[in-house]
Amino acid sequence: MRDLHRPGRSPVYAPNAAIATSHPLATQAGLEVLKSGGTAADAAVAACAVLCVVEPAMTGIGGDCFALIAPKGSGDIVALNGSGRAPGAAELGWYLERGIKEIGLTADPHAVTVPGAIAAWSLLLERFGRKDLGELLQPAIRYAEDGFPVAPRVGSDWEEDTPRLAQHAVSREVMLVNGKAPAIGSRQRQPKLGATLRRIAEQGRDGFYTGPVAEDIVGELRKLGGLHSLEDFANATADWVDPIKSTYRGHDIYECPPNGQGICALMILNMLSGYDVAGLSEVQRVHLLAEATKLGYAQRDRYVSDPRKVEVPVDWLLSDVHTKGLQAMIDPQRAGAFRPSDFPVHKDTIYLSCVDADGTAVSFINSLFSGFGSCIMAPESGVMLHNRGRSFRLEEGHVNAIAPSKRPMHTIIPGMVVKDGQAVAPFGVMGGQYQSTGHAGFLSNVLDRGMDVQEAMDEPRSFALDGKLQVENTFSRETLAALEAKGHVLEPMAKPLGGSQTVWIDRANGCLVAGSDPRKDGCAMGY
Repeated sequence: MRDLHRPGRSPVYAPNAAIATSHPLATQAGLEVLKSGGTAADAAVAACAVLCVVEPAMTGIGGDCFALIAPKGSGDIVALNGSGRAPGAAELGWYLERGIKEIGLTADPHAVTVPGAIAAWSLLLERFGRKDLGELLQPAIRYAEDGFPVAPRVGSDWEEDTPRLAQHAVSREVMLVNGKAPAIGSRQRQPKLGATLRRIAEQGRDGFYTGPVAEDIVGELRKLGGLHSLEDFANATADWVDPIKSTYRGHDIYECPPNGQGICALMILNMLSGYDVAGLSEVQRVHLLAEATKLGYAQRDRYVSDPRKVEVPVDWLLSDVHTKGLQAMIDPQRAGAFRPSDFPVHKDTIYLSCVDADGTAVSFINSLFSGFGSCIMAPESGVMLHNRGRSFRLEEGHVNAIAPSKRPMHTIIPGMVVKDGQAVAPFGVMGGQYQSTGHAGFLSNVLDRGMDVQEAMDEPRSFALDGKLQVENTFSRETLAALEAKGHVLEPMAKPLGGSQTVWIDRANGCLVAGSDPRKDGCAMGY
């Protein structure tokens, strides 16, 4: 029981269905779908579509998507990969011949892979939906056309990304007000995006990947020097794939397979499983998680890529032999040397959890990668394009070297907990690179320390990255000093690390327990 004298929020308890998202307007849209008989998949798509409008720095229809589904609460987890592919003409040699050594963060067309989100939404609804896509997109269309008030965290992120938005003429005109981010509470409209959503509502995935919308996107990218073609868009697909899993404290933890970094979260959990985490002090826990993070991410950077193009040794990475080898490298007293990440720093994504009245659970994530993605907006369709191609390397022999129709390594990862053959919880932690560490930290808080889902989210966060230990300002001075004494170089964070959502299925009491991260504007709701 939390201290009710102190600021905070309680978990949401609901008897029938529940949804948790990072924005209250999206949560409300999803809840209305659930109450009207829609499935968890229906609610997830409706809520995500709203987020693509009202939380535009974090996500959009010009981004990518992954999902894990537990049909009717079973342990037979299904995984959906909706990550986009590089253009068919993206030969590594083309870039090297032109002296291009790195894919840029902002306004670089080579950072834009073919967006996979709409293909993923369509595939998800085809298999697990009960409602028509056109109906589910109506709330998002209304907010795009009629406007929405800018929420506090949304406004803060918008202001931070203003210099990047200003680098692309269309984005500057549409997304800034007199060169500045819109004020918190002000009403923001995106009528061209609303029209595009209407086209998708009427025509389905073809309304995005063929016709005027695709022509608009490809035209803008080609004008900027991109290699994209209409054929690349027409051929865009999402894929059903087999999830991967590991076991932690008697629970099966499922993740999407590579090209996602979910395997990194499982490697970290495998390392933590050899320790009595509940018996450690806060300093020891933070130190252990940091050391496991360094080792897990180094393995991620070395091995994880598109398995259609590169052999990824999943079984070996999750094996006991590999885990014990990594555990042996952890010094409980001293911080180990970092291996610099091969991938760019970023932090922008939305994640949502949903369980419907039939018990189906959906763990769902949709992202533009960096804040406002590439900051390239297609001029007629209003589609902001992600920059997921930033994860590609322009280097011969690199596991993530760009190649035709190749998917880049992905940081966005939905999670699912299963016990005794039944789904326990769809869960996820936003925050780009942080997500694998965030998954492990959240689950350890619940399964090792006995916290409820909201407490587990509220706990102070840390993240070992690029030679430093990022820390939120909620740690005590004593804890920070003790970490420095172990050799950690601390980096205080101006903004908190990530965000998270979950819906925990409490079968013993016949209810759902939902939580939503206070680091965002969102909330959990149920009925």
